[in-house]
Amino acid sequence: MMQTEVRPKHNVDVFLYESASGFYKRYIKRLIDIILSLCTIIILSPVLIVISLLVKVNLGSPVIFKQKRPGLHEKIFVMYKYRSMTDEKDQDGNLLPDDRRLTKFGRFLRSTSLDELPELFNILKGDMSIVGPRPQLIKDMVFMTPEQRVRHIIRPGLTGWAQVNGRNGVTWEEKLALDLEYTKNIAFIGDCKIILMTLVKVFKREGISSEGMDTAEDFGDYLLRTQKISEDEYRAGIEKSRELMMCE
Repeated sequence: MMQTEVRPKHNVDVFLYESASGFYKRYIKRLIDIILSLCTIIILSPVLIVISLLVKVNLGSPVIFKQKRPGLHEKIFVMYKYRSMTDEKDQDGNLLPDDRRLTKFGRFLRSTSLDELPELFNILKGDMSIVGPRPQLIKDMVFMTPEQRVRHIIRPGLTGWAQVNGRNGVTWEEKLALDLEYTKNIAFIGDCKIILMTLVKVFKREGISSEGMDTAEDFGDYLLRTQKISEDEYRAGIEKSRELMMCE
């Protein structure tokens, strides 16, 4: 299996980010992830079963949507989410646009973040953490600068510093800068603060709408639209992302 590593691949100094976390990151954070994810899965098991049945009835199979994402040290993993769209196709057999396939029930799952509950199993497996930079698409990663890709020196999170500071309501540059800020300031108190802020935002449904937000579109599309990369650079990045998908 192909795996890209941040340290040898990128010409940036990542030691500052790695050394800033200390004892908590090395020995405690993963233990907390295991305990919290396992306890939450057990406590919410009735909810998980009910949502699974509702997804099956409203949207069909498969109930779980799986997608490859870059994780720790850019190792590709399969992220789990509840399915929120249909497989409706046009007369030529092509999938309809996302907004056409996203049902009212699917919008409810997304607006309440219930669609992300299966990621608890990713956390338990070690693919993700409770708190960390959100796992982006592979085709987002290939357009990041070497410094921005330093965000992958830690496990991606169910929630993160960028999510409680605007979610889709910030630009791509601001979001990635917030991710890097988190990697330099990992601490138990900070993670507790992010978790509490996330619960409040989910309860109030703050920052859910993605309409008109830069991060609602893929990073490469955003860079091309704002003329920060050329057509050739865009095509090269898309081809690179396809190669990474095929190698995993």
